[in-house]
Amino acid sequence: MSEAEAKSTVLVVEDDAVIRHAAVAMVTDAGFAVREATNGNEAIRILDEGLDAGEAVCVVVTDIDMPLGIDGIKLAACIDRRWPGIGIVITSGKVRPAPGDVPTDGLFIRKPYTEEGLIAAIRSVMP
Repeated sequence: MSEAEAKSTVLVVEDDAVIRHAAVAMVTDAGFAVREATNGNEAIRILDEGLDAGEAVCVVVTDIDMPLGIDGIKLAACIDRRWPGIGIVITSGKVRPAPGDVPTDGLFIRKPYTEEGLIAAIRSVMP
C-alpha cells in the first residue's frame, strides 16, 4: 500500500448490511480507512460534512439499487459534479448501468465481486 493510500478513506454505500459489512472488511483488510453509508442521502451528508482533519474520501463504492431517494447512478452523478476529485466504483448484481451512467473516470463492477476485484477497482479510480 502506498503512503497516499494509507491516508485515504473509502466510503462504502450499500443498503444490504451483509454486503456492506463484507465490503468494509475487504477495504479495511487492504489498509484503507473506511466510512459507510446505507443510502445515497447519507453518503452525500457524509461528504458534505467532511471527515476528520487529515482524512479525505478518495473513492466512493456504491451499489446502484438503493431505497430512500438517491440511487447509485444519481449518487455517482452528484459526486462527479460536486466532488470531481473523488473516484467512483459502481456495483450491482441486478442492474447494468446504461452507457453514460458511469462517470468518465468511474468504473462498474458486477456483484458478487472478489476482494481482489474490489480493491483493484478502487485503486484504478483513485485520484
